Amino acid sequence: MKIATWNVNSIRTRKDQVWQWLQTNEIDILCLQETKVIDKDFPRSGFEELGYNIYTYGQKSYNGVAIFSKTTLEAVHFGFSDILNTEPSQTFDEQKRVLTGIIDGVAIVNLYVPNGSSIDSDKYHYKLNWLNHLKDYLKLLFTQTEKICICGDFNIALEDIDIHNPKGRENHIMASDAERQALESILELGFKDAFRKFTTEGGHFSWWDYRQGSFRRNTGWRIDTHYLTLPLYEVASSCIIDKTPRTWEQPSDHTPVIITL
Repeated sequence: MKIATWNVNSIRTRKDQVWQWLQTNEIDILCLQETKVIDKDFPRSGFEELGYNIYTYGQKSYNGVAIFSKTTLEAVHFGFSDILNTEPSQTFDEQKRVLTGIIDGVAIVNLYVPNGSSIDSDKYHYKLNWLNHLKDYLKLLFTQTEKICICGDFNIALEDIDIHNPKGRENHIMASDAERQALESILELGFKDAFRKFTTEGGHFSWWDYRQGSFRRNTGWRIDTHYLTLPLYEVASSCIIDKTPRTWEQPSDHTPVIITL
């Protein structure tokens, strides 16, 4: 099974690029983030013809997640509230950032983690609270299955080698100590970084700013990730970052990351 994650930064803008990429990559499940479109306007045409079942959880102009699956998902959970039905869940679900599908006993959790804006801003504290809520969500999901893949745009570089230049990172969103600690607390539930199973050196990134020739200079961050529970981690046979779509005209600032189980 090949599972890919890709923040497309608007599916309607990047529809043709996603379609082109799927033509040359045999992907069983594609998790998209930042789709930026309400469900009824999601551009399904072309993708369904490729054999995908499409599940969407979107909103106008911001956020939004989607799952394309060659096999019909056995269960789909939209947002936190489908599993963790609490008042905070309903509040967090005003932003469409979580979509979970279950296939063959494997839960695929597609995430678009909040960015945080700037250290100590309201959005930064929202991000930390959101991550704490995600941990509670995953604890309940573990009661359904021990095979879980959480993937997507985490907006957190967990290690210094995941940043082209980590100097001053403690004062930078996506790399502050509090963000890393929140993510590490989630991983302590029983998740491992799939990419680091196969690649231990730095210099590998999944996001590059549009400015200052960041992609050309490879001054990026690795913030798009698959984290796997042990039963999946043990059978993972590869995890790669495909930089090709980032070379195309008017690309997303992120590029796909693909895991093979």
